Amino acid sequence: MFMASFSMILPELPDFLRAMGGQDYIGYIVGIFTLSAALSRPISGVLTDKSGRIKIMLFGSAITTIAGLLYPFAQTVWLFLSLRFIHGLSTGFRPTASTTYLTDIVPKQRRGEAMGYLGMAGSIGMAMGPVLGSVIREEFSFEMMFYTSTLLGLLSFLLTLRLKETIPKKEKVNTSIRQVKVSDVLERSALPTSIIMVLDTFSFGVILTVAPDYVKSMGFQYKGIFNAVFVLASISMRFFAGHASDRFGRVPLLRTGTVLLVISLLVLGFAGNSTVLIIGAVLYGMSIGINRPTIFAWTTDLANPEKIGKALATMLLALEIGIGAGAFISGEIYDNDINRIPATFFLAAAIAFVSLIYLLFVAAKFERKNTD
Repeated sequence: MFMASFSMILPELPDFLRAMGGQDYIGYIVGIFTLSAALSRPISGVLTDKSGRIKIMLFGSAITTIAGLLYPFAQTVWLFLSLRFIHGLSTGFRPTASTTYLTDIVPKQRRGEAMGYLGMAGSIGMAMGPVLGSVIREEFSFEMMFYTSTLLGLLSFLLTLRLKETIPKKEKVNTSIRQVKVSDVLERSALPTSIIMVLDTFSFGVILTVAPDYVKSMGFQYKGIFNAVFVLASISMRFFAGHASDRFGRVPLLRTGTVLLVISLLVLGFAGNSTVLIIGAVLYGMSIGINRPTIFAWTTDLANPEKIGKALATMLLALEIGIGAGAFISGEIYDNDINRIPATFFLAAAIAFVSLIYLLFVAAKFERKNTD
């Protein structure tokens, strides 16, 4: 419910911003949202540990619920961008607390399986949300789309109220915030996976920013279909990617996924019709389905057992940086000119190729060190 709530509006926001004269700020739609999530993630991690999981989960759901109500009233560019920043807090808080809560309530030996279910649920929300949002926008209005987003956020809030807190002794919020330090969120062991994550997710920021207009130019009535295709392709790969990385190693599987990533971005850049565009979306989704769970698993491999949480937080910050950079830079290149969109995909392909070079010549030594 939560993932569908904020993702369902993404394909339609460029048109919403353009209608108020904000076409020069298309890259900020995802960029500011991601920046807010990145800035809030260190705070959310400390608050989750000190003040309770449920409180932070509720806060994240409340933010996305309220944001949906306010979008129809954000009729100037700066009001809209300010609301995007506030809305980004939802993903900075809710996923951190949800993941931590899950580790509390499942047996240690089944945590990987449980994380798989959580990731699958999130992917389904990310796939179905944009389709639902595009259909509602086309058949009804922007306002109805935003209010549906609010309804989904409210449902996630109400369902969370039924959960029981897993921290017996909670601290006051102001005390927890003062304890946030750089050392609380940055872990050196996560450097190899953070490098890969930044280079990998740059393309995701590009796609979230330029794909809605690109898909529209190809004749799609419902722009969310593109998102659904690559997310569903990602889900299909997740069924065996984790087991494959256990069997064949993290780095070899990441090399495969990154080769697919480079090819998919080149296909998207050269796409001249809707069929080629969908093929590119499928290949891109397959690369995500291989790389994301493998990066998570490799991060936990490299970390000391007592620092796994901090290592994951470091890697997730890298994820936010990659998406934000991809969004801002592609928005500047695109500049509301459809003919420039292929250049954003080619840039993303070049950056993904750098990731492949790193995996071929540098990253393997970290895996061997871990194995030893």
